[in-house]
Amino acid sequence: MNGSWMKRACLAGILCLAALWIDAPAVAAQQAAKPRVLVYTRNYTPDGKGYVHDNIAMSVAAIEKMGAEAGFDVDESDDPAVFTTEYLRKYAALVFSNSNNEAFSTDAQRDAFKKFIEAGGGFVGIHSASGSERTWPYFWQVLGGKFVKHPRMQTFTVRVTDPAFAAMKGVPQEFAWTDECYFLDHLNPDVHPVLVTDRTKLQYLDAMKIDVSTFAKDLPLAWYHHFDGGREFYIALGHNKEDYANPMFYGILKNGILWAIGRTN
Repeated sequence: MNGSWMKRACLAGILCLAALWIDAPAVAAQQAAKPRVLVYTRNYTPDGKGYVHDNIAMSVAAIEKMGAEAGFDVDESDDPAVFTTEYLRKYAALVFSNSNNEAFSTDAQRDAFKKFIEAGGGFVGIHSASGSERTWPYFWQVLGGKFVKHPRMQTFTVRVTDPAFAAMKGVPQEFAWTDECYFLDHLNPDVHPVLVTDRTKLQYLDAMKIDVSTFAKDLPLAWYHHFDGGREFYIALGHNKEDYANPMFYGILKNGILWAIGRTN
């Protein structure tokens, strides 16, 4: 009886080891897989007159460098045809880097974007991404708001309101920054601002010809939120191509992307 029990135990052990050996390549492959992000840069208007930032190449190169450092793969495209549910499955996050105006060309592409967010996909918007899809409210909700206008380029003081947020790691409590200071409306009520500036200290506001008093005194410049199943981070700074080599801005963007894909550095 004891001999029979021992035989059964040995057989069970052999089968268990065999199962582990068979599964080992799959487990190893899964562990080796890196998150992948899509950097999307489409700028399109039917008349071809939309503003296209000259910072796009620098922003893409910077994000590729971040991926190499932090362990995520990066693809880049300005082709809306990539927005299919099947194609987007391989991405942990979408980074709309200085995209503008019409991000998509069909409602099917918009639906694929929506399904990606609903499935828990991450989203990062940089600078003029808030000027994308200006007639689609769902996109405004994902990004967190909709671009209105900005005054002339100037230097202003930026203040950190949530130093505990991952993207604010190593960022000073206050710093001077030269940029286009974006005004956004239709803010999603669940956004959590992490960078703000005092609107009352900005210059050249009259030239915008809007009622600036309807915007918060602490004007939000970056925020995060969780919307419709996804994790979203937006930063309105980043007009100048040199910004993407600035260690502080680079760090904010890198840590924002890592947060959006569910990781911290």
